[in-house]
Amino acid sequence: MTRVKICGLSEIEHALVAGKAGADFLGLVFAPSRRQVSLAKALVLVEAIHALRPSPAVVGVFVNSTAQEVNDIAEYCRLDWVQLSGDESWQYCQEIKKPVIKVIHVSTGGETDKILADIEMGHHLLARKGLVCLLDSKVENCYGGTGETFDWQLAKEVLAKFPVMVAGGLTPANVGRLVKQVQPWGVDVSSGVETNGRKDASKIMAFVEAVRRAEG
Repeated sequence: MTRVKICGLSEIEHALVAGKAGADFLGLVFAPSRRQVSLAKALVLVEAIHALRPSPAVVGVFVNSTAQEVNDIAEYCRLDWVQLSGDESWQYCQEIKKPVIKVIHVSTGGETDKILADIEMGHHLLARKGLVCLLDSKVENCYGGTGETFDWQLAKEVLAKFPVMVAGGLTPANVGRLVKQVQPWGVDVSSGVETNGRKDASKIMAFVEAVRRAEG
């Protein structure tokens, strides 16, 4: 089954819609961003999400924070996973106490061998910790939510060796094609389920439904 992550949530309404639709991971952004949530808001969201049955995993998204800050926020907000979307090293990842989703930024014409070597290093160093790598489009001065796709053939080659999530420009209209062609471990969406910069409940439901329909 393809895991579905809905990221950049900031309102209980949309978090509950995503959870009830069957999303497996719900992402809250703590990094500077128009989607950033305060610790107080995050606590309210986490409580609502954890009350769902089944309960999706709550992922806190960070960019180049100190490991101490990430660990403190993860504990305070009762996060299930930590997503590192910046330039964090694998050695840095070893300091994170929660399971890690590590973003691997894929540039145009990205070299599969280099990406595979990078992911292999991560799995070696974090063998005793939960680790999932997430392939996302590399855009200058931007660490996610870009709405831009990358070459899915690269993702397919990586998936032959490692389970990875795929992000970047996914929408309810194209995610089914990705699932059928590439069969990723998981998919991640943020801007693709928004209307005028705000999460859209109907698009969230349509995205999850498109993934499940493609699996069938």
